[in-house]
Amino acid sequence: MRPFKAVLLALGVSVLALGTARADVKPHPIFSDNMVLQQGADARVWGKAAPDEKVKVNIIKEGTGGAHGTTTADKNGNWSVTIPAGNLPKAGTGVTLIVEGKNKVEFKTVAVGEVWVCSGQSNMEWSVNASETPQKVKDGSKNADLRLFTVNKRTAAKPITDQSDLGHFTKWSEAGPDTVGGFSAVGLAFGQKLQKELGVPVGLIHSSWGGTPAQAWTSLEALDADPMLKYYADAARATAKAADDFNPKAAQEAYEKAHAAWKIAADKAKADNKPVPKEPAKPGAKPPAPGPGSPSVLYNAMIYPMLNFKTKGAIWYQGESNAGKAYEYRTLFTAMIKDWRKQYNCDLPFMLVQLAPFKGGASGVDYAELRDAQLYAAKSLPKTGIAVITDLGNENDIHPKPKQPVGERLALAALVLEYKKTVVHYGPTLKDAKYASGTATLTFDNVGGGLVAKDGDLVGFTLAGKDGKFHPAKATIKGDTVVLSSEMVAEPTAVRYGWVNFAKPTLNFFNKEGLPATPFRTDDAPYTTQPKKK
Repeated sequence: MRPFKAVLLALGVSVLALGTARADVKPHPIFSDNMVLQQGADARVWGKAAPDEKVKVNIIKEGTGGAHGTTTADKNGNWSVTIPAGNLPKAGTGVTLIVEGKNKVEFKTVAVGEVWVCSGQSNMEWSVNASETPQKVKDGSKNADLRLFTVNKRTAAKPITDQSDLGHFTKWSEAGPDTVGGFSAVGLAFGQKLQKELGVPVGLIHSSWGGTPAQAWTSLEALDADPMLKYYADAARATAKAADDFNPKAAQEAYEKAHAAWKIAADKAKADNKPVPKEPAKPGAKPPAPGPGSPSVLYNAMIYPMLNFKTKGAIWYQGESNAGKAYEYRTLFTAMIKDWRKQYNCDLPFMLVQLAPFKGGASGVDYAELRDAQLYAAKSLPKTGIAVITDLGNENDIHPKPKQPVGERLALAALVLEYKKTVVHYGPTLKDAKYASGTATLTFDNVGGGLVAKDGDLVGFTLAGKDGKFHPAKATIKGDTVVLSSEMVAEPTAVRYGWVNFAKPTLNFFNKEGLPATPFRTDDAPYTTQPKKK
């Protein structure tokens, strides 16, 4: 038998070793090798340590010294160090980030440049591997100045505040044939264009989920603030309450009761040679994860945990899952953009993709109305750009494969609205409509080098008179105007362009820079998705 003192000594050493392991400084999971820090902004580095542990952060550039900051972890072990923007290395690579406490964590091949979030639903999630010419894209993708980070799919009933609960966060990587295949094709094209034009490193944070609505990406706080959206906030609160009230013992008892009933039904189905009903799912020790369409759950899990990471802006491709409530989307989408800006604590530039042509719902115009709601947001909010893709749709495929033009048009909007480049970034947008006997004359902004009709005569324009009935119109470009007429409309009062889910033939109104005109209307008839007044 070992002497009693020896046993105590061994036990003490073991406890000390365990305590030291728990005291290790652990930066937040968004920090890793190959990351990009936002230039021109204070760099905040944060994480966990032992209570009252002293933490030092160094950001070092090869051959040019560096910057540092120190702090002491609070009683819960939380710490945060902010390096002022003026002390950060200039944009470029060759940077090292070192975090020291009782241990030392070193992140290598760090860059300083521009950081953008890529979010939305399936068309943002759509990977390089699933898009046009994937091998060609991968073969030309090697770029040490373009870095990628993916937030995997996860829902949460409440904002995730525990960094140890972020297993869905991955690691930063350099763009190359081995890393871009599963990454967002739109995000990659956006980043490639931006990096080429700016000449600085670009970091992309991909956080999207196919089939999800905008309310899932919006905080409970923002949903609660608008009477039209409050029912979403009520649903988010109910989801959070269900998680709080989850009782594993009660759930197990309910499962056992349901399973016993199922077994009786299953045995009877087998005896009667009928399909066996689905077996009840066994509950876990934790509450079941809410569905990805539930209000606020994606904001809680896939946006909130990275709000402290300084970011230049966001690109967004979403709307298909809200097309049935396009009128509401005018309010919801603008609320979401404002919410992200508030949560990121900056005037976050926001570039969105207008939905591609698709057959849509039975009304034939729900997608048209959603596009109009997106245009409304772009016009209503500052630093909000729009990429129009009326030329890239597929009537029967909600996921059109061309993704590079989408990303590049988003980049054009960002280059002008945020980086003050002097390039044409939009297609023609309606400025004014004037009516005379038998004709309507339209003038446009964003004419660029001139108005053009691709592949023949202009199509997609309709005219209406006082009866409100729209008829196909003959459209002719005259200088920087378009003149419309229709034998069916003697006295025009309203114009629409591309006001359908999927136009046949394909809309062909562009400027000479190759950018398509956004669909529009001049009338104010109620949306088909607009709730009727009670």
